[in-house]
Amino acid sequence: MGQASPAAERDGRLAAALRYREGLLASVRYARATPALFPETKLKEARVLSRDEREAVWSVWKTYLDYALALDSLAKASRGSLDELETFAVATLGSYRAALELIERVENDPGLDRLLNESVPELGLPAGTYAGFKLRYLNVARAGELGALTTALKARRVTDPAIEEDTALLVRMGKGSGEVMTVKNAFRVMKRAGFATWLPVQAGVAEWMGDTKVWRRHRSLVTGEQAAALVPRLRPGDLILERREWYLSNIGLPGFWPHAALYVGTPEVRRAFFDDAALRSWVFSEGRADSDYEALLTGREPKAYQASRAGPELRVIEAVSEGVVFSTVEHTAAADSVAVLRPRLPKLEIAKALLRAFHYFGRPYDFDFDFATDDQLVCSELVVKSYTSGLDFPTVEILGRKATPPNAIVRRFDETYGTPEQRFELVAFLDGDEHRGVAKEATVEAFRASWKRPKWDVFVKR
Repeated sequence: MGQASPAAERDGRLAAALRYREGLLASVRYARATPALFPETKLKEARVLSRDEREAVWSVWKTYLDYALALDSLAKASRGSLDELETFAVATLGSYRAALELIERVENDPGLDRLLNESVPELGLPAGTYAGFKLRYLNVARAGELGALTTALKARRVTDPAIEEDTALLVRMGKGSGEVMTVKNAFRVMKRAGFATWLPVQAGVAEWMGDTKVWRRHRSLVTGEQAAALVPRLRPGDLILERREWYLSNIGLPGFWPHAALYVGTPEVRRAFFDDAALRSWVFSEGRADSDYEALLTGREPKAYQASRAGPELRVIEAVSEGVVFSTVEHTAAADSVAVLRPRLPKLEIAKALLRAFHYFGRPYDFDFDFATDDQLVCSELVVKSYTSGLDFPTVEILGRKATPPNAIVRRFDETYGTPEQRFELVAFLDGDEHRGVAKEATVEAFRASWKRPKWDVFVKR
């Protein structure tokens, strides 16, 4: 795969800014649509929330911060660049508009202020984050800076529906009109440090950027040799978990592990693995007199089967931004941390799961992470809906929707390890170390603890 041109990378960052602005606003819309959690009118005293209610508020706050930090990083990367003024404006105006709307709701209940000031270990955020968040957005300097941004946009004749919508809302709220200034002074204001008042995260997190890497470009911690060495250790039906640093694709699903894929093998690998009496009997009952699983697979899902044979090394099916596709192990494992989990299931159940996975081939990626629908799928949704029984996948609530993030799968592995409820075996764990620039085989104990790492674990020295 060739290196993207500077123009393509700029377009990618703008697309990412628009996508994650929408994610940020979706979290605010959910807060405004749940007055039981975020009151519509100001209360005289704080409420006593139940544990479930507190966790629901926390879920909104963590999802909001996830998108806010991503937009911050895009804004920092594009600040001062006239070629990326539109990206900077989308990220900055969207963040400011969403912050004011969220603060308006949170301030209706003094108890929420205290709740949101607790630390967020998953994101590496210290206690008092909400106080710093308010200071950032309820600062009189913001109006002048946004006035400069408006002037710069007019001078460069940059128009965008998202920018226009956010600007209009900020004007209605009496924010962001700023002072009248010259174009020259407006650009001077935009380049100074004022715009870079970022959230109080771990040192260096604002350097992290969107769909294009900014550190270690075109190189992953897991080497090509390590990825290739995984292939003979894999079996059809294995789950491949991966983490890539420096990508906005980490945004939306919580936790250290953001991506999951399914190893399906090649026809030759499947024929050897599925040489099983119970499986042949089932294939026969499905109308194949020859009891040939491969023939059943290609007969039921001809388009998917053909796509899986487009390259000799296509052994993985996964849901990525382009949709549900087949990939090589080397491509999937070209990450910074990789783990392989093997289901404790009969081969018959694994064969059925692969048949379902092939059925989902070609469906688009679900950027809304809505597990209730099948027309679009997110990565772990493909895994969950392929294995419909026997694995007891955990679910969490994200903005009112039930989902199974890859990190929750690892958490369940940790909590059930060594018990009759354990549903997976760990096959491999290549643990990336950003500070040493390598990935090394790690223990099951290290893997069990990995789900507890902050989302921006890259900034934690171990």
